[in-house]
Amino acid sequence: MTAKPSRRGSSLATRLFLSATAWVVVILAITGIALSSVYRGASERAFDRRLNLYLRTIIAEVATPDSSQEAFQSIGEPLFDLPLSGWYWQVVRTDGEKPETRASRSLWDRKLPRLEDQGIELGPSGVRHGYVDGPEGQTLRMVERPVDLGLDGKFIVTVAGDATEIFEETRTFDYYLAGTFLALSIGLVLTTIFQVRFGLAPLKRISESIADVRSGRAERLEGQFPVEIATLARETNALIEANREIVERARTHVGNLAHAIKTPLSVLVNEASARPGDPLAAKVMEQAELMRSQVTHHLERARIAARLTVIGTITEVEPVIEALRRTMEKIHRDRAIQVRAEVAAGLKFRGERQDLEEMVGNLVDNACKWAAGRVFIAVTGEKSDEPGGPPKLRIVVDDDGIGLSAEQRALVARRGKRLDESKPGSGLGLAIVVDLAALYGGELKLDNAPIGGLRAELWLPAA
Repeated sequence: MTAKPSRRGSSLATRLFLSATAWVVVILAITGIALSSVYRGASERAFDRRLNLYLRTIIAEVATPDSSQEAFQSIGEPLFDLPLSGWYWQVVRTDGEKPETRASRSLWDRKLPRLEDQGIELGPSGVRHGYVDGPEGQTLRMVERPVDLGLDGKFIVTVAGDATEIFEETRTFDYYLAGTFLALSIGLVLTTIFQVRFGLAPLKRISESIADVRSGRAERLEGQFPVEIATLARETNALIEANREIVERARTHVGNLAHAIKTPLSVLVNEASARPGDPLAAKVMEQAELMRSQVTHHLERARIAARLTVIGTITEVEPVIEALRRTMEKIHRDRAIQVRAEVAAGLKFRGERQDLEEMVGNLVDNACKWAAGRVFIAVTGEKSDEPGGPPKLRIVVDDDGIGLSAEQRALVARRGKRLDESKPGSGLGLAIVVDLAALYGGELKLDNAPIGGLRAELWLPAA
């Protein structure tokens, strides 16, 4: 039986596409996260430069003797004067008994938290950077620097700005980045589909070519293939040719064996025929004929088994059935046997013509021998009982003879078994049909025919 591909398995093209798509998604996701992080860092550094500018200005005012509150307020940023604007500065003197605080008007007598209290260490430039919660619940980006003016005192100078600017810029960048990567992903997926589809096209062509060889539409793989695939095509063609050579040698050996065995048997039969009254000669003739039938039968099986290994043999059914119908009517015309045939159009047998002729010919000849006057042949194409299995041929041969009982039907398929010695033949006809059908993966069933006699139902592989 031919092994069927697993339905759970996926094609190479599908696996390559899914693998490539997964890698594209992972790489783009990692790249997107990295770019977003880099851009956020760049936005924070730009924001910190702005805060550091204000910080240096305020420190310069702190270091100036007799600096007034008005001097502190005039640092060039109106947002420091707007109440609760999100932009604040604060100067706290820490060397006195009671801390002295100066702050921007925007704080409205509120105080900023200290980064030092949150455990943030000083950076290389002597400044702390971090995020804190502002007076109105805003998230603030803050810089803080301790200043030691010696006898003039020690101070903590702080400048904070609304971090919403950083978050909005980063969010806008992320939106544009996501849109760009989405378009890039679609482009890469389409490119991957194109590469997989056209990159694996030669393999698909080879698969189709092998199917053509197997079905008999071609004898070898034809066409131009890429360098990477051409070797596979050449080796496949070489395998097909080697298979044909092996089968031809097997046929030759079978023929030689047939001649080698039949010649001594013929000598025995001839010598026994020259002594018609001798009981020993009669026994020799009987056994010699039996040996000849057995040899013929087994050589036929060997010939068919060798021929079945040939790839790509297909036979049109209708011409074979019509030729058999005409031949059987001529052979049995003295009994006026009418042979009628109905064959569905386009049916093909997956095998050689002479094998189909031998199987159907034996059935029709047997039906004509036992028919009262009518023999009917019907050939149809049937689907496989197994899902996805190959199609089958159903060949039915009915006669209007006396028919057979169930016990007799079980006996007649045995090799050399004859129920009526008055009829011509060796008794091997149905046995040969059973064996040949089995070699092709088919079977023979016997039953009662609707027209009164025996029905022989032969199942064979269809193409």
